[in-house]
Amino acid sequence: MGFVVVALAVGVVLAACVRACHGMTDSQDTSVLRALMDQWHNAPPTWGQSDDPCGDSPWEGVTCDNNKVISIKLSTMGIKGILAADIGQLSDLQSLDLSFNKDLSGVLTPNIGNLKQLTTLILAGCSFHGTIPDELGSLPKLSYMALNSNQFSGKIPASLGNLSSLYWFDIADNQMSGPLPISTSGGMGLDKLLKTKHFHFNKNQLSGPIPDALFSPEMTLIHLLLDGNKFTGSIPDSLGLVSTLEVVRLDRNSLSGPVPSNLKNLTKVNELNLANNQLTGTLPDLTGMDALNYVDLSNNTFDPSPCPAWFWRLPQLSALIIQAGRLYGTVSPRLFSDAQLNQLILDGNALNGTLDMGRSISSELSLVSLKDNEFSSFIVTSSYNGTLALAGNPVCEQARLPNTAAYCNLTQRAAAAPYSTSLVKCFSGPCPAGQSLSPQSCACAFPYQGVMYFRAPFFRDVGNGTAFQALESMLWTKLALTPGSVFLQDPLFDSDSYMEVQVKLFPSGGSAYFNRSEVMRIGFDLSNQTFKPPKEFGPYYFIASPYPFPESRSPSKSKGVIIGIAVGCGVLLVALAAAAVYAVVQRRRAQKAKAELGGPFASWARSEERGGAPRLKGARWFSYEELKRSTNNFAEVNELGYGGYGKVYRGMLPTGQSIAIKRAQQGSMQGGHEFKTEIELLSRVHHKNLVGLVGFCFEQGEQMLVYEFMPGGTLRDSLSGKSGLHLDWKKRLRVALGAARGLAYLHELADPPIIHRDVKSSNILMDEHLTAKVADFGLSKLVSDSERGHVSTQVKGTLGYLDPEYYMSQQLTEKSDVYSFGVVMLELIVAKQPIEKGKYVVREAKRLFDASDAEFCGLRGMVDARIMNTNHLAAFGKFVQLALRCVDEVATARPSMSEVVKEIEVMLQGEGLRGSSPSLQ
Repeated sequence: MGFVVVALAVGVVLAACVRACHGMTDSQDTSVLRALMDQWHNAPPTWGQSDDPCGDSPWEGVTCDNNKVISIKLSTMGIKGILAADIGQLSDLQSLDLSFNKDLSGVLTPNIGNLKQLTTLILAGCSFHGTIPDELGSLPKLSYMALNSNQFSGKIPASLGNLSSLYWFDIADNQMSGPLPISTSGGMGLDKLLKTKHFHFNKNQLSGPIPDALFSPEMTLIHLLLDGNKFTGSIPDSLGLVSTLEVVRLDRNSLSGPVPSNLKNLTKVNELNLANNQLTGTLPDLTGMDALNYVDLSNNTFDPSPCPAWFWRLPQLSALIIQAGRLYGTVSPRLFSDAQLNQLILDGNALNGTLDMGRSISSELSLVSLKDNEFSSFIVTSSYNGTLALAGNPVCEQARLPNTAAYCNLTQRAAAAPYSTSLVKCFSGPCPAGQSLSPQSCACAFPYQGVMYFRAPFFRDVGNGTAFQALESMLWTKLALTPGSVFLQDPLFDSDSYMEVQVKLFPSGGSAYFNRSEVMRIGFDLSNQTFKPPKEFGPYYFIASPYPFPESRSPSKSKGVIIGIAVGCGVLLVALAAAAVYAVVQRRRAQKAKAELGGPFASWARSEERGGAPRLKGARWFSYEELKRSTNNFAEVNELGYGGYGKVYRGMLPTGQSIAIKRAQQGSMQGGHEFKTEIELLSRVHHKNLVGLVGFCFEQGEQMLVYEFMPGGTLRDSLSGKSGLHLDWKKRLRVALGAARGLAYLHELADPPIIHRDVKSSNILMDEHLTAKVADFGLSKLVSDSERGHVSTQVKGTLGYLDPEYYMSQQLTEKSDVYSFGVVMLELIVAKQPIEKGKYVVREAKRLFDASDAEFCGLRGMVDARIMNTNHLAAFGKFVQLALRCVDEVATARPSMSEVVKEIEVMLQGEGLRGSSPSLQ
């Protein structure tokens, strides 16, 4: 019997030893994981809880094989810190995914080049900076490399040409600079990557020519994304040799010369985007590129030409965009009967005659935008239900024509509203903070959410329900979610022509949270392109928001601890009850005091310091509840912007009036007296070129200013292309005149006069008629008669617009506003911000100015390409000279704003252009 007991004991011990030996992770790998954890301030909670990362209590995201770590997948885990150099000691590591940890930063260690088994490296959506180490080129098995959406800088290492197995090469959305490296004299370069399918180099600062040697017939590229860089020179002929290409984006560079004729050999290309370059010669002939879905050739300097026949001969074409392309003549009705065409945008050309859309308009056609052309009449059948935009054509000045108003609205948008997943079956109320309503269960939960950026979609219609429903279905299917648990909203095209879609994925089974392993799995599937969207969406990348994991629960507590907690809770409840009684008493006292002080201005005490309720002219008091209702509880969807004062929201009053609400943040709150003074100032300033104050709110600790809503947005957004409004040269002149009149009123007719102090393009707003109005007097300064010469004041304003004399002397005059307005005038010419890429527009304009150049005054290289293509820039030389006088370094040499108004009026009148009334009042 004793023997049996001993034998059993030995067996148990041996089994335990075998189990321990079998499951124990390699000691060096364990040490490396602990070194990684030591550099992270928010490591996954299971890391370090056991001595064996791959044992019975495994560490999250770690996978082992034969006791060696082969995979680390920690997508969207909220990790903060740096990636320790010890990572290079994981000799068997095959996959490393740290994507969507936005607080993971530092330089990328060169030791990563020691990971000879690595096949997948995903660091997308983090904050790594510094150069990409040359040692990355030492990874012979690497097939997937996603370094996009970080802060990497410096040149692309030529050593990456060694990555002979590389399939996916993504360094987009960084700060990379310099040329594209190619092999020379037996060296390495990107031309050696014959197996790579994806070159995603967009949204960087890469420069120099695109080398002809980069491309060859042996390459297997599918996606070539070089958009949003600084490439110069011509498009290489060798590009036409890569027959496998499906997406070509070279837009938003400085490419010049003609488009190679052999480009039409790329018969598999779905999207071709060459917009916003300096390409010349004839408009490229795309005949034979029958797979094309999307073409954008806008804002180049092609030779003037009529609409070519390939416009209506490409069988798959769904979007054709050529803005400011020097097209002239008539448009054939055949174009509108193309069965696949969904959007046609030919704004800013010289198309003329009668627009005849024919009798057989395609049912797919949702948008025809022909703004700023020369059409004198149009014929549209009643069967067309889409949007037709003709603003800026002569036909829009003929009010007697029927239906003119319907097609001539400057702020016209697509007929269909942007798609949003339906919640019509859900009758639940609003969810608690951080949660959203699941379209599948109609219950509130914490979704996994982020933004999908589609880099080259084949369609432009953001109301395309069929396409987005297909995307929903594919998301829940491929990501193994419950059918119906995907919510999409707010698809839009950004200034880079990427389609952004807000995505929310919901947990199944009525759960409020995803568990951590589910979040890691979903993040990995979206970061390594395991998920493939429907083909019409094209290539994409995803940036996830941090996931709000529930606080991890501690292990079971002892009886003593539980008793202690119970006692503590009892004491806390008593304290809370006492606090509640006190709060009720205080609230009743406050309500009584408010009633005694009298109505809506009770928040102003009757003390001498606050001075009583403000004296208003045309503005009214709003309660906090009114503004809360008008903005749907200050919903994020109603946010218009964010500034130093706080957030700006769009609201809707019960009367249907749209308003803009500036809600002060804590650091911007003023005292009651100062806030009252500002309201009184704003309420008495009335001019058609100044944004009007509708009212204010001063209660419940809130300070809010309510303005008229300006649907045209800011001048800065229009010049950058963000607003979607096209400002030709004539419109820019009228905007300048309107803003100048508003400032002249402040300087000369307001009582007392007002110096704005922060004149800039983002403080010039436009209404639905593109009437310019000066906004934001939050930094303004009243000028009394005794201060008429100057006011001594702390310098305030915006870098790039600041008057240098004011900055140096702190002596503020009206001429300081004149200087800032001169900067805005130069912005109207170049469409760039005053300081961009280290260059100051004032300094550059003065340096290049040449009075002997009658057409461009020496500024040809600075002029916005969208107006450069205009046949005649009315009064351009006079406008440039006036702008340079406004930015004279000597304040006394600058004109007054009333003189600026008169000179711009003369420019408009001399060119036979209509300005608004010359009166300042």
